[in-house]
Amino acid sequence: MKAAEAPSEPSGNSVNVQGGKRDSCKPSETAVAWIKRLVAFDTTSHKSNLDLIEDVKATLALLGFVFRITYDTTGRKANLLATLPSGDGRLTGGLCLSGHVDAVPVDGQPWSSSPFLPVIHDSRIYGRGTCDMKGFVGTAIAVAVAHHDKPRQAPLHLALSYDEEVGCLGAPAMVQDMIASGIVPDGCVVGEPTMMKVVSAHKGANVGRCRVEGLARHSSLAPQGINAIEFASRIIVHMQSMADEFARSGPFSDGFDVPFTTLQVGQIEGGIAVNTVPASCTFTFELRNLPSTSADAVFDRIREYARTEVLPPMRHRADGAADIVFERLAAAPALEPQEDSAFTRLVRAVTGDTAIRKVAYGTEAGIFSQAGIPTVVCGPGDIAQAHTADEYVELSQIARCEAVLSELAKRMCVRASEPLSSKETAS
Repeated sequence: MKAAEAPSEPSGNSVNVQGGKRDSCKPSETAVAWIKRLVAFDTTSHKSNLDLIEDVKATLALLGFVFRITYDTTGRKANLLATLPSGDGRLTGGLCLSGHVDAVPVDGQPWSSSPFLPVIHDSRIYGRGTCDMKGFVGTAIAVAVAHHDKPRQAPLHLALSYDEEVGCLGAPAMVQDMIASGIVPDGCVVGEPTMMKVVSAHKGANVGRCRVEGLARHSSLAPQGINAIEFASRIIVHMQSMADEFARSGPFSDGFDVPFTTLQVGQIEGGIAVNTVPASCTFTFELRNLPSTSADAVFDRIREYARTEVLPPMRHRADGAADIVFERLAAAPALEPQEDSAFTRLVRAVTGDTAIRKVAYGTEAGIFSQAGIPTVVCGPGDIAQAHTADEYVELSQIARCEAVLSELAKRMCVRASEPLSSKETAS
């Protein structure tokens, strides 16, 4: 097989990454050091991540990595694509290891130690982001570093993104830049915490905001005003009827804990006083769609109802002095299962995990998949630890992650042109 082609499909059982030297419960010192180093940067989503990005870039530049950086509109945040080229200098193909470097806030949480001074205790690394997901990112960097001086027949990519926690805002620009520059990996692992189990499908995560603009009047003259809250409630009731329709009629997908698309309003704000007709009302809503349901089509239905059923009676009252405005705040696409792809089969062979898993939370995996890059979600740690006080990841999970990523890199990058041998696929 040529190096630029997709990875070879497995022809037998899993590689025994759970046995021998690679089954040590202890990760490498390099992996632990990188995890601690990353956690020490306070990259809470509302802060800049540039110090972390520049630190990683400066270190990897010394080892022969090449880079592409994409910034947000403020210039205070950046995505980093760090590529270890193939032996002939090629940048396309190979393996991509992807993770976000932003973290959720720690405000108000009762931490037992400093969230940004990682500590090891009882075979766990504690600190903000250790589980979600600097544990994976640090391990991925360690694996890439370990391959910098090996003969490579395909490249190894590290894709580090910003603002995943606030709506997967950074990854789209990075992936668009990759594709535009001709960098298309043969497969991608997004390392969100799954206890190193393979997740091959997830719902989309979409957030919208609706602002209804009415007309204020004293409440004694209520008929002369346009009550923004009341008209916003008509849209909300319509959205609830849509949600009920999804629950009742589907479409449905087995394997999800909630096997249908969900739609709900999570925040609402409006009015200034009880004796004033509210001139404005804003509500924020969330759509978690199955891979088979178009998020755009659902948003279009909501907007069309507002345009044809709600806005006309508002404007009729006051000669056009009303409006309804929708915004799309976040749009993380669903991940379609790709069980027949050579890459998915390879990951399953290496991990020994054949179970079909679908999750309701969203990740950046759908962004890579929509760009034509076969992608799975598989990373160390338990999602139950994400965003919590005293967040941690087990050292044994990091060791397991390091073994799996190293095996994938060996097969896809170091020996990318060779088929899997019977010896390597024997359990």
